[in-house]
Amino acid sequence: MIPIRDDNSDRIRTPYINYIFIALNILVFIVYQKLGSNIDFTYSYATVPAEILSGRDIVTDATWAKDPISGDQVQIPGLGVTPFPVWFTLLTSMFMHGGIAHLGGNMLYLWVFGDNLEDRLGHLRYFFFYILCGIIASLSHVFTDYFFGESHLIPSLGASGAISGVMGAYLLLFPTRRVTVFFIFTFISIPAFIVLGSWILLQVANGTGYLGGSEASGIAYAAHIGGFIAGLLLIKGFMPKQNVPFLKRR
Repeated sequence: MIPIRDDNSDRIRTPYINYIFIALNILVFIVYQKLGSNIDFTYSYATVPAEILSGRDIVTDATWAKDPISGDQVQIPGLGVTPFPVWFTLLTSMFMHGGIAHLGGNMLYLWVFGDNLEDRLGHLRYFFFYILCGIIASLSHVFTDYFFGESHLIPSLGASGAISGVMGAYLLLFPTRRVTVFFIFTFISIPAFIVLGSWILLQVANGTGYLGGSEASGIAYAAHIGGFIAGLLLIKGFMPKQNVPFLKRR
């Protein structure tokens, strides 16, 4: 199921922050990552579990490895210099992507689900909620990578973790909101809890064998799951307090 749009009939705020997040992701991919061709930039600003765990920048040389499918020798880029404390890559990696399909899929989900959440939270609360969920998602990947013994030098990047937090919050706040999805060559409208519930179940099912985001999967499932759980748990604390009118005694 690919979400296309949802019901925005009750939205009262223009989602400026959501638009800015989408624009920043596109800008970084085009200008700084140069549509994915600037490997040096990507390998300097992505999150590397070993760097986060040790607190120090790690620079490595490019290596050669055999592709298990084609049998060809392929070059694996080395880690570049990170020009600031490595913990900041938890933030910079949130605005980088591994390819056009990766970027497009993430921005579609953010476009569909982010505006409603910003409308409910307000601009500033939504900004900090998104960033916090993204950081927690990245840390989820880092620590599961450590516990499950994956390769600690494989960089991770993408807005998926933060967007997973948005989706977790959306599921809690708008479970019955109608979402139009593309499914088996047709468009259908179904409740959000079916769309998002099936999505997180798929992440858990796929992530069972690849919780750290292994070389075989190429996907940091733990970041998706961690971000989603963070969104579920944190959203109530970010909700603006409702004004309760004074009551008259009788």
